[in-house]
Amino acid sequence: MKKFNVIVSSILLLAIAGHGGYRWVRYELLDVSTIIFGCIALSYLLNSITWGDYEGGKYSENDELDKHIKTQSARIGYYALMVLSAAVLFLSEGVTALNDIQNIPLAVVVGLTFIVAPITEFFYSRKFR
Repeated sequence: MKKFNVIVSSILLLAIAGHGGYRWVRYELLDVSTIIFGCIALSYLLNSITWGDYEGGKYSENDELDKHIKTQSARIGYYALMVLSAAVLFLSEGVTALNDIQNIPLAVVVGLTFIVAPITEFFYSRKFR
């Protein structure tokens, strides 16, 4: 089943990338939908390679290694997303002064990356008190 999932998700990724590449070369147009669906297809492929299914690992309650992998990768992924979103904000705006930023929605998203984990940890810790 793992091999089937890897093959299907690879074909999906290649089809989306091929379609996006064709539209980019032919029409000089890069669609946001191509980027988003390409990222989803890439996540399917990576989940299929790592866990054997598209959805990313159905570990049992007794499998401590799977739990550890999921916990650590989520934490690392959160901080990587924080850094990358800030980099996208500053690179897309081309400014270094915070007051010169015009893309307010992206600035709000970058700000939210700094508070989502602490808020989540706060409410989750209340569950055990």
